Amino acid sequence: MLQEYTNILVPLDGSQQAEIALDKAVAVAKRNAAHIDMLAVVDPGQFGYNLAGLADGDITYQLVQDSETYLKETVDKLKQEGFTDVTFHIRMGSPKPIISQDFVRDHHNDLIMMGSTGLNAMERVLEGSVTTYVQRNALTDVIVVKTDLQNTQIDK
Repeated sequence: MLQEYTNILVPLDGSQQAEIALDKAVAVAKRNAAHIDMLAVVDPGQFGYNLAGLADGDITYQLVQDSETYLKETVDKLKQEGFTDVTFHIRMGSPKPIISQDFVRDHHNDLIMMGSTGLNAMERVLEGSVTTYVQRNALTDVIVVKTDLQNTQIDK
């Protein structure tokens, strides 16, 4: 019996690994006639806090705007390539619980496809990998993409 996925979550952070995971997710979605939810998670605490203990609103606003621009461009590119069953989302907070549980619960995803590493190497050292956390705590299946469409290993 083959597993058919109908609603794939692809977290994106602008890294090469995330982009390749999206390419593979599109291939899976085409084979399964599935929908893709692209997700960017903006973590206001990622860049530190001001004296009041809050992330600067201007920084957070700019991060959201940059994420929206990036996701819109990515959707447009996919649509030009013939894949149209895709939507994008932006969430605020810690990526680990949002990707592994909150978003999946809200959008009924049955698969998460993500790169093995992202952009933030320092956070990975200090707090552990988002990918590792998602693998251990996800409410659904997780595929960690380590090769491109030609099955060539991705440079880290």
